[in-house]
Amino acid sequence: MRALNAIIKVIIGVLIPLFGTTMGAAMVFFMKGEMKSRLQKALLGFASGVMIAASVWSLLIPAIDMAEADGKIAWVPAVVGFLLGIGFLLLLDTLIPHLHFASEAPEGRPSKLGKSFMLVLAVTLHNIPEGMAVGVVLAGMLSGSTVISAAGAFALAIGIAIQNFPEGAIISMPLVSSGLSKKKAFQYGFLSGVVEPVGAVVTILLTSLVTPILPYILSFAAGAMIYVVVEELIPEAQAGEHSNIGTIGVALGFALMMLLDVALG
Repeated sequence: MRALNAIIKVIIGVLIPLFGTTMGAAMVFFMKGEMKSRLQKALLGFASGVMIAASVWSLLIPAIDMAEADGKIAWVPAVVGFLLGIGFLLLLDTLIPHLHFASEAPEGRPSKLGKSFMLVLAVTLHNIPEGMAVGVVLAGMLSGSTVISAAGAFALAIGIAIQNFPEGAIISMPLVSSGLSKKKAFQYGFLSGVVEPVGAVVTILLTSLVTPILPYILSFAAGAMIYVVVEELIPEAQAGEHSNIGTIGVALGFALMMLLDVALG
């Protein structure tokens, strides 16, 4: 019975972020025209704030506490895992062809892929660490760690789902402007979020095999998320005029995720 309850919690946990992306992508059916620049900046800033707070409270601090509880040098897993996570996303960013919303020139390896598909790849690319983050905290919950509770794991999943809502809208609406039908744009938005539950499940399976290095994996996911924030979200939120709106979004997102993690964790 206990095993069944754990499986149900894991299934719900990995699907919560996808639900947020799906609801955001569905906004394409209700909103007319292009998304206002100010709104997009606010949403990008909000997503940044959520991811920064989640990286600190849900990933790095538990990694430090877990290492300390195991009698290890507390800062080693946090620093090593964090830098490896940054390096991993840097490698993916270099290899995978993708296009950011605020850019006309694609990044990654040269490719003949269409603009719409490369926009989706850009979002999919930074959804990978979010899936890993959810997966690793769920794995920590399953391992019986006293550092990561079920409530804490769900706080992270809910926080990522909240920031996935505007993210889903941000990817789907420009696709309509580029000529795709609303149905197709919604499908692309949904598919960009599918990588999260897949990444979460893979991380859970791998982490269950290597529980002793769980603090490193927590920090790895934090580094990957911070890379996305610094490389993509914040520059896009600060581009052009009205950059203070993006900054306000960061503050609100950070405060909300911190509140969720401290209150529920």
